[in-house]
Amino acid sequence: MRQEICEVIVNQLSSWVGMLFLTAAMSLPTQAMDPAVAPMARPSAVPEGTTFLVRLQDKLDTAELHRGEHFKVKLDEDLISANGNMIPRGKKIKGHVSSVEHGRHARLLLSFDEIETKHGWIALIATVIGVPGEHGIKAPNSEGEIERKGPSAKQTIEDAAAGAAAGSTDSEGGAGAGAKASERANRLRLEKGATLEVRLDRALQIPSH
Repeated sequence: MRQEICEVIVNQLSSWVGMLFLTAAMSLPTQAMDPAVAPMARPSAVPEGTTFLVRLQDKLDTAELHRGEHFKVKLDEDLISANGNMIPRGKKIKGHVSSVEHGRHARLLLSFDEIETKHGWIALIATVIGVPGEHGIKAPNSEGEIERKGPSAKQTIEDAAAGAAAGSTDSEGGAGAGAKASERANRLRLEKGATLEVRLDRALQIPSH
C-alpha cells in the first residue's frame, strides 16, 4: 500500500514538472517575437527617444523653398552615450526638405540625413518635435510637420489690403503681384540661427574609431 502511494506521488510530481517545462518553453519564443519588447540600446549608442536641440545654419522660407532642397543645422548640445562616447556640440547635421506647402496654412516637413562625428558621418533618423521661441508656429504633428498658425481676422484684412495695394501698382500684372504679396504675407519662415527640438527615432550608434 505504501509503495502504491509513493508511485502516485512520484507520477504527479513528474506530471507537474513536465507541465512547468512546457509552459516555460512556450513562453520564450513568444516574448522574443513580441514587437512591444524593444531591444535595449548598446552602451555606445544614444537611445531612441532622446531629445536634443539644434540650430539652423540656413534660412528656411516656404515662399522660396522646394521639395528636395538641402539644409544644415548644428548640434546645440552634446549627445552622449551610456559608455561616454560623445558627439560634441557644434557638429553639423545634413537634411533635406521632404515637403513644402504654400498659402495661408504654410507647412514644412524636414528630414535629417546624417550627422557629423569625430570619426566621420553617420546616418541620422530623427523628427522635429518643436520650434522653441517661434510663437507663430503650431507644435509639429506626429510626423514632424511644421505649420504656420492661421492669421487672425485683423491679419486677414491687412493681408488682403497688401495684396490689393500691390495689384494696383501694376495694371497689367496686378493679379500676379497681388498673389505674390499674399504668399509672402502667409509664408512660414525660419531664420538662420532658429532653434529646433529634435527626437531620435532610432538609436544613434556613435563610432569610437
